[in-house]
Amino acid sequence: MTHSALFRGVSSRKFLSTAAVIALTGTLVFSAPAAFAETAPLNAPTQKQTELSSLPSFADLVEKVSPAVVSIRVVEEETVAANNMGDLPFPPGSPFEKFFKDLQPKGEDGKPLTRKAMAQGSGFYISADGYVVTNNHVVQGGKEITVVQSDGAELKATLVGRDPKTDLALIKVKTDKPRPYVAFGDSDKMRVGDWVLAVGNPFGLGGTVTSGIISARGREIGAGPYDDFLQIDASINRGNSGGPTFDIHGNVIGVNTAIYSPTGGSVGIGFAIPSSIAEKVIKQLRADGKVTRGWLGVAIQPVDADMAASLSLDKPKGALVAEVSEGSPAEKFGLKAGDVIVKVNSEEMEDVRAVSRTVADLKPGTTIKVGLWRDGKAKEVSVKIEAFPEKLDDVASNDSPATPQGTTESLGMALSSSDDGVTVQSVNPNSEAAEKGIRPGDIVLKLSGRDVKTPGDVVDGVNAAKKDSKSSVLLLLRSQDQQRFVALSIKKD
Repeated sequence: MTHSALFRGVSSRKFLSTAAVIALTGTLVFSAPAAFAETAPLNAPTQKQTELSSLPSFADLVEKVSPAVVSIRVVEEETVAANNMGDLPFPPGSPFEKFFKDLQPKGEDGKPLTRKAMAQGSGFYISADGYVVTNNHVVQGGKEITVVQSDGAELKATLVGRDPKTDLALIKVKTDKPRPYVAFGDSDKMRVGDWVLAVGNPFGLGGTVTSGIISARGREIGAGPYDDFLQIDASINRGNSGGPTFDIHGNVIGVNTAIYSPTGGSVGIGFAIPSSIAEKVIKQLRADGKVTRGWLGVAIQPVDADMAASLSLDKPKGALVAEVSEGSPAEKFGLKAGDVIVKVNSEEMEDVRAVSRTVADLKPGTTIKVGLWRDGKAKEVSVKIEAFPEKLDDVASNDSPATPQGTTESLGMALSSSDDGVTVQSVNPNSEAAEKGIRPGDIVLKLSGRDVKTPGDVVDGVNAAKKDSKSSVLLLLRSQDQQRFVALSIKKD
């Protein structure tokens, strides 16, 4: 085949490339270089990037609110431990505990030596005249309190008041000029997924800002009787305690107070006291230096599905009265253990937290209507609320030995009579009773609303429940210094 024939064949098949021609002919063919179009650098803004640049930044907000956020240094005294061991890892009464306590350094007066220690936290101005909000655990026990502003100025502060139950405190600095301050917003309007900013002083590094969202509401973390935290995923670390959580408008919707930390550091789960609680507490601290709460005088516990069934409630709701304090408003106006509080002033009470918060917010001297579920029927009583006592008397316990007298196999427990009443002598480890925390030494006070004096009363009560086709019974137990209800399923014969 001639070269001319070859090229004709290529020209008739236009999809063949120049490289193919070179390979077939073995002849190198040069063509003129193509002209390159003008290009842009990789980081040049595109149309899409220009549109994205219009998204809001937190910078203006941070610049606006940061001057109101302060660092707090607290000098406190701590006991000098033997060999710097701190808390001893031995059980109370252990010979090792006594040995190491005997080694603890003591002064001439025989008392343990103390030394100064430094604690750090955060806070924020809420008024131009120098009031600062922080956590109770930041300033508790502090001998000297210093507020460090964002401009580096250091001001001595005094404690105005604190509230351990909500872990809030109010301090004040002396000032000869107005201080920049921020205001509380409405945490009740915040939703899961809303943006938040946490500002504070982590690790003593100075003002730091982190952003995130509200990841949950109404969290209970065992911090106190009024737990109702906002859970946020903005990083909170040691030193952030007492700092503000802001919404995107610069309103304080929470006070940073705790983190979930299996490692000791932040894992991205933080908790803030909602402003709906903080604002009320701080207002009282500012006016009176303390918080006065309404008191009903009952120990309450949640109502689960088993309890609801045994009480003939249509669904789990309200708060079950486990104990009525002697001399309390509840006792004076006829509340009883076994009542379920389902309403306060016509407002539905969904759970224990709702009852606790509603009663606590009431002004002492207020008369309220309490809606109850008692003996399978709705009932309403009027109660005059009193002020929460400064200190409640401890409930005495009796450690008299019990004598075995019988068993209640259907409940998974062995019962006996003692000076205290009907005592749980032993619990089947594979039983529902064990799963629900019933332990030897617990005292059975009532079964399905009826007093029990002997183990036979318990057996009779279980048999009566079976006869009435009940699937469970409700026990009122005393465990050391508290009472509680436990619903147990009963085995059919």
